[in-house]
Amino acid sequence: MRLSSRQRTETDLPGVVGTVRVGRRADLLAPRLRPGDIAVIDHTDLDRESARALADSGAVLVVNAQPMISGRFPNLGPEVLARAGIDLVDGIGADGFAAIADGRQVRVHEGRVHVGEAERAAGRVVDLATVEAEMEAARTGLVTQLESLTRTSTEFLRREQDLLLHGKGLPVTATRFADRSAVVVVAGPEHEAELRSIKPYLKEQEPVLVAVGRVADRLRERGYRPDVVVLDADDDADRPSAAVLKAARDVVVRTGPGRPSGAEGLERMGVRPLVFETSATAEDAALLIADAGDAKVVIGVGLHASLEEFLDRQRGGLASTYLTRLRLGSRLVDAAAVPRLYSGRVRPHHLLLVMLAGFVALAASVSVTPVGQDWLDQLADLLPLV
Repeated sequence: MRLSSRQRTETDLPGVVGTVRVGRRADLLAPRLRPGDIAVIDHTDLDRESARALADSGAVLVVNAQPMISGRFPNLGPEVLARAGIDLVDGIGADGFAAIADGRQVRVHEGRVHVGEAERAAGRVVDLATVEAEMEAARTGLVTQLESLTRTSTEFLRREQDLLLHGKGLPVTATRFADRSAVVVVAGPEHEAELRSIKPYLKEQEPVLVAVGRVADRLRERGYRPDVVVLDADDDADRPSAAVLKAARDVVVRTGPGRPSGAEGLERMGVRPLVFETSATAEDAALLIADAGDAKVVIGVGLHASLEEFLDRQRGGLASTYLTRLRLGSRLVDAAAVPRLYSGRVRPHHLLLVMLAGFVALAASVSVTPVGQDWLDQLADLLPLV
């Protein structure tokens, strides 16, 4: 385990020292972290998005009650943290997790967590070499995951066949999608870079902008106003600000069948949401809404494009993700492909430059002909001598 000299105790005891912040879900704990803190989580198979949030927080060490990589599939989070130079300890167990109090000053050395002189928990040190070896071994579990996908996809299609095949149950939005392109933005690992890459497209084509969850706030900070905001009734922590919700033309709340939507709370804020009852994920609900509106093309920003990404972040909704993409088919385009396909709108000065280049080429061609020589001689006679 890498030791940070700036974090050592005044008595020069070995290890990493910092204020500990405890939370079971890494994505909910990350906003509470400050540079130099030690994060303690209870998160099996840490995913990349949660790991990125921990790394961006400035935490110097992450302690996990569960295995960072269980071996079921190659989850991407531990590699993100290891490559960011953040120390990792896993497997301290439920008792170790319960023994560490939030806000205390702790010292972690060789996988052991000390509060003062007392050892409160012990686990395994995980470095980059360990992560890479376990990731390689976990890839053998993909066959099992694919078999599970086949089974869950059949079950999901049986439940949602009216939605996927006939579009029944989809909310009717006030936003018009027909004959327009739509950009669906999800808070994926690369969504900020992808937004920058399609900035000319957003400015020139003015597509329908659909934001999923809290990413709507980030769009507003960049100067964009989402036309449609899709919320997950089961994830209050991912809800954007009231100002963004009120500014949106449509707010859609995705809720599971037979579960409360939480629409009453939004109505008290002055927002009248549309309720979309489905077992699909909020991300997939947004794609289905754009598809049902007959958008010409649907560009996905921050979406999960590979099998490993699906397994890493969308394990519970993998069947939903898979079948939704089949539903959209060729209409769905990943944002990473847009800069290769779209070079921008032709502007007047572009045409002027083309015309000027053509005029120069024509003049050069004419000048070498007898007629052109006569014209040049006549022009020389008309010009005053200098």
